[in-house]
Amino acid sequence: MVGGAPGWRGSRPCGRLRRVSTVIRRLEDADVEAVVAFSLRAWAPVFASLEAELGPKVYGLLFPDWRSAQAYAVEATCRASENDVWVALVDDRPVGFVAVGFIDEDATRAGEIHMIAVDPAHQGAGVGDSLMQRAVTEIKAEGVELAVVATGGDPGHAPARALYQKLDFNPLHLVRYYRKL
Repeated sequence: MVGGAPGWRGSRPCGRLRRVSTVIRRLEDADVEAVVAFSLRAWAPVFASLEAELGPKVYGLLFPDWRSAQAYAVEATCRASENDVWVALVDDRPVGFVAVGFIDEDATRAGEIHMIAVDPAHQGAGVGDSLMQRAVTEIKAEGVELAVVATGGDPGHAPARALYQKLDFNPLHLVRYYRKL
């Protein structure tokens, strides 16, 4: 499973889109199909980046069918009763989501942002910011003082890293090595 906010790689010009008016509400069962669909579109550039970073042999071992695995992971995350999941709506259509759970992070309880994704057509318009702010607000409301989010170090995850750092998350650089035997 790959989490974190994916970046846009397409023909849209660089720069921010005009901020859109979004409504953020709790996920409903009827939203899950749309969330899975836009999440796969959003994560396609991330998986392309992972393949370029890992090489085709290791990538093929890790992600032989990333679309099916990621669709399953998104749906499972959305339906897990222990997660709090919100969707961003534009014109009453889901265009982004964020899932939060609570974990023990060493000596303290933390709110972990398990997944966040924004439909590529709405990236750069403040939807991801709004979802992250909602997640942090909900974590604080539970009396938790630490929020955690993980993402990749590859180029495909660069927009996610930029978003988290903009929102004052502090990175802890970890390295994970792979080798095909």
